[in-house]
Amino acid sequence: MSTKNGGENRFPLEARNIRDHKCRLLAEKYEMKRIFHKAMSKDNSLPSELRDEHRIQLSKLPRNSSFTRIVNRCVFTGRARAVYNMFRMSRIVFRDLADKGALTGVKKSSW
Repeated sequence: MSTKNGGENRFPLEARNIRDHKCRLLAEKYEMKRIFHKAMSKDNSLPSELRDEHRIQLSKLPRNSSFTRIVNRCVFTGRARAVYNMFRMSRIVFRDLADKGALTGVKKSSW
């Protein structure tokens, strides 16, 4: 696979999807800890030392355990842009499969 500038992609398709899956599992694992430490660090009724301690604990969590770092990727191509959440596929793959009639309930509209 080549990119715009003629070079090779850094990660093959399988590696990107596997890395995305691992990131999702990590985010799910640390979700409750992250919510707890974030809530405690924002609570103004607590002493500042305790809030600082929770901020430190929050910063010690793995970076990939945050849900904001999760990227929706196409399960077929690994493409990160123009992915339909409902189908978890990119617009290009969606159009190809819809044209072939492989997606049930989806047909090309005309007016």
